[in-house]
Amino acid sequence: MKINGPNHTNFNPYKKQIQKQSGMKEIQSQKDKIEISHQAKRMQSSEKADPARQKLVNDIKMEVDAGNYQKDAKSTAEKMLDFWTNKS
Repeated sequence: MKINGPNHTNFNPYKKQIQKQSGMKEIQSQKDKIEISHQAKRMQSSEKADPARQKLVNDIKMEVDAGNYQKDAKSTAEKMLDFWTNKS
């Protein structure tokens, strides 16, 4: 049976699917991007090592490399206890 109506000549049952596929292509063409705020950039630049702290770290590294570094277990344990008990 053939139906010939005035509006049936331009009827495409797959039109929504075609539009959906073209919309997906637009979404897929978008790229991810990242923006770093000015505040974060300032924080990164302010993280430069303090010269006094850097000297201390270098001195400890030299002692460790030379095999002369002595650690005080009791002092370390006390500092750990102080840190964890004063956190609450």
